[in-house]
Amino acid sequence: METNKEIVLKVLKGAFIERDAKIVDRYFAPNYVQHNPVIPNGAAAIASLIPTLKNLSYEIGMAVAEGDLVMVHGRYVGWGPKSLVAVDIFKLKDGKVVEHWDVMQEEIPADKTASGNPMFSQA
Repeated sequence: METNKEIVLKVLKGAFIERDAKIVDRYFAPNYVQHNPVIPNGAAAIASLIPTLKNLSYEIGMAVAEGDLVMVHGRYVGWGPKSLVAVDIFKLKDGKVVEHWDVMQEEIPADKTASGNPMFSQA
């Protein structure tokens, strides 16, 4: 049996790295709720989005799971004019993604941050 964390990592890899829209049928609930303001509710919206991501690259960073929630720190390049660092938050029920939130911000190079630390790293 797959853990919620394993499911979310497969979802992100399938959607954003492999561009496999079939991942939606396997891992998304039909009544999936989306909180990103530019993506509609429903699994069909995600399946329609995946083929449009031709210029997108995605890197998975840290992933944390607790109960039915999984959070993944990642980097999106090509989603907008600048690289974005994000935390995607997924809620799962019975092995299916039922809800998603994200918090995204423009990536600032490490040499431009007050700390000198990068905003994204792979754990």
